[in-house]
Amino acid sequence: MTLPINSPYLPMEAMTADAIPVGPEWQYEPKWDGFRCLAFRDHGEIELQSKSAQSLTRYFPEMVEALAGLKAEKFVLDGEIVIPLDGNLSFDQLLQRIHPAESRVRKLAKETPARMIVFDLLVDEHGRALADEPLSERRKALETFAGEHFQLDGLLALSPATCDLAEAKNWFRSMGGGLDGIVAKRLDVPYQSGERAGMLKIKNLRTADCVVGGFRYATKGRTVGSLLLGLYDDQGLLHHVGFSSSFQASERAEITAKLEASKGAPGFTGKAPGGPSRWSTKRSTEWEPLKPVLVVEVQYDHYTGGRFRHGTKVLRWRPDKAAQQCTMAQVERESQSPLDLLSQS
Repeated sequence: MTLPINSPYLPMEAMTADAIPVGPEWQYEPKWDGFRCLAFRDHGEIELQSKSAQSLTRYFPEMVEALAGLKAEKFVLDGEIVIPLDGNLSFDQLLQRIHPAESRVRKLAKETPARMIVFDLLVDEHGRALADEPLSERRKALETFAGEHFQLDGLLALSPATCDLAEAKNWFRSMGGGLDGIVAKRLDVPYQSGERAGMLKIKNLRTADCVVGGFRYATKGRTVGSLLLGLYDDQGLLHHVGFSSSFQASERAEITAKLEASKGAPGFTGKAPGGPSRWSTKRSTEWEPLKPVLVVEVQYDHYTGGRFRHGTKVLRWRPDKAAQQCTMAQVERESQSPLDLLSQS
């Protein structure tokens, strides 16, 4: 490629913040739940690059086709690849794309096509580098680019952005588990490849009371490595929804004794922790079932596809709470579809 910016090129990243920053220098955007992606096109050459500078090109043939179909023949876009499913975003479907068989990838591309939600323009259609320009100028150029080249309801979409704090807070509240939070970017800062200055991510942290349906021992020794968390559905089945390993080393012996005193069936009566995969070892998937008597309150940032997307933080044990009170109603709140935001941008 002969672009002024070529792969590998690390995307600008964000520092974690506890609250949305306030001031006229900030622009707010939704934090989409997908794969970060830089899309490079130089005439007939197209490359999709991940956040870690690995190629994603072979896993999203429909995205390559969509980019090739644009009238603009040169550009570099920064965005997030997502897969819409039933009005929400499915991270599980994204993970299924990372598959060695091309036939499998192409089958999934037809069944559940991905979309790229674009939030920055680093090289415009004239081959001009924009990374050294402040975000205020890059955003104007991106909106012009999207208006000329993106199709309504196409696979490429412009991510909404606002300088209105009230609107950003409304996204934060109304999207529920549909978004991964809010991103705040300094309007006066150029694109900083591989750096975190000038960009913040604020996650919508929530809490839930969960049954400890099982646990795993640490890789070495016989102390607890992680708690396996469960929630009851409407039929009274206990489903595995996530894990937590956020406890101090000094607490492990006491927690292990508490867990071992409750070992026994039934453990999870619905969805249980998965078996070995190409990302895990046999030891890492072994777990001990527990009687449904231990309840813990945890903090989480994202619930999708029937589970917590990331590890949770233990806040406190709840001996005052009955296990049967720990239902999925806590996490399956009514919320606006995050895809509705795209129709507003």
